[in-house]
Amino acid sequence: MILLGVALSIAVVVAIGFYVSKRVGGDSSNFLVGGRMMPYWLVGGALMGSAVDTNATLGNTDLAYGFGFWAGASLPLGLALCLLLTGIFFAKPMNRMGLMSFPDYYRLRFGRPVEIGASLLLIVAFCMLVAGNLVAGGLLFNYFLGMPYWLGAVLIAAIAVAYTGTGGLIADAYTAIIQMALILVGAIGLLVWMANTHGLGSPEGMGPLALGQLSDPAQGAVINWATLIALGIGDIVAIDFMQRVFAAKSPEAAQKACFSAAAGTALIGIPFGIAILSAASFLPAELDGPVLFVLLDQYAPPALAVLVLCGLVGASMSTANGAILAISNVCVRNLGGVRRTQITGKHDPLLRACRVAMAPMTVLSILIAVYVQQTGILLTLAFDLMLACLVVPFILGLVWRRGTVVAAMAAMAVGLVVRIVLFALTPTMYGVENTIFYVPNNLVSASFDGWPTFIAFAAAIVTYVAVSLSTPPATLRGLDISVADDVDDALASAPVKAAI
Repeated sequence: MILLGVALSIAVVVAIGFYVSKRVGGDSSNFLVGGRMMPYWLVGGALMGSAVDTNATLGNTDLAYGFGFWAGASLPLGLALCLLLTGIFFAKPMNRMGLMSFPDYYRLRFGRPVEIGASLLLIVAFCMLVAGNLVAGGLLFNYFLGMPYWLGAVLIAAIAVAYTGTGGLIADAYTAIIQMALILVGAIGLLVWMANTHGLGSPEGMGPLALGQLSDPAQGAVINWATLIALGIGDIVAIDFMQRVFAAKSPEAAQKACFSAAAGTALIGIPFGIAILSAASFLPAELDGPVLFVLLDQYAPPALAVLVLCGLVGASMSTANGAILAISNVCVRNLGGVRRTQITGKHDPLLRACRVAMAPMTVLSILIAVYVQQTGILLTLAFDLMLACLVVPFILGLVWRRGTVVAAMAAMAVGLVVRIVLFALTPTMYGVENTIFYVPNNLVSASFDGWPTFIAFAAAIVTYVAVSLSTPPATLRGLDISVADDVDDALASAPVKAAI
């Protein structure tokens, strides 16, 4: 019953994705940003689809079960915080710019070298994000079907790319509405079932009221805050989030979408953590899979298990396809310099190139998923990297005219080097053994875990400000429509005057 229900939900979602794909009409603007005419509820659903993924959900439940409520809740709450901050400060000005991809901002503000550097960092980070969702899909198919883990990851990727490659952001947005409805009902249903059958509670010192998890380093406070900040601030420069902001039909719609998605993300994430902690009283000490899968498979009613798993699979596909779409756009537009054409009757080269680029980007994500079989950790690492490298040039570039091109490049480089060095020296990553890239040493112990997030971010801030003040101010880029290299840049250049 469980497998049949999940299969049917996948079939329905894919069918809807293919059905709405006819709205693309051969135009890359429709494919990448929905023609910039999407209503707030559709953009909000797509934003939730990017935030509430299987990567975050399995990471939330596994971390909550192992370390306490706040270790897990820092994932959905961090994502919700990002959407809230984006809605308050950035949704309106970014929507007004009329951009086609987020690195366009770095080109307009700082120039081509910064655009290239930002694009490379974003591609690496988002391949990690996609990989985390493929990990979750691989684990799901392996646990419930006995399918080889790698084959499950490939299957999720293939399904996601199939309808997104046809329908783009439009297909992603419409399917995300269904997927988010499923997982929202499933999360609340799981919490209600747990309350009625086993009661709600948690082991001592691990529940929502155990605030030592947020104040005592010995209880993981530094790691929990690092996760919250990495996602809450680092995710602001997420290319899939921003692509949805660009797609909203007005600045007000973009802002409203962010607020609704923030509320929905928190509403879905918190029940999962509470339900899992409540199940700790009867779950076995040794688990043969992710804790949420064990609970659904061995204890929950079949109908509820089907509902939650349908939502999880859908969430995994929603985030994966949106991220792959955004990565491909960055590859061909911002690295390759491919632009769209608005000449009637001519083929849109950007549309074709984006579809082609999806294949290698998906393969790269699959390889990462096979090498690093982690869920929430990959999510946090991806945006930890963005926090260290790209948040400072973005935010200070918007609010401070004095920032220079050299300052942006220096901040990106220093943030990256500091973060990688500290990552290599720290034996654990967010409480989990660092098996990705650890150089054995006697300088740093596991108690240092969490601090590298703050140190790298601070290093980027100091570098950007110091270099900006010590170098001659440069004329802001992208303000003269006559130098725009395509139609999109011309559309973006005038609003940039008011934004920065």
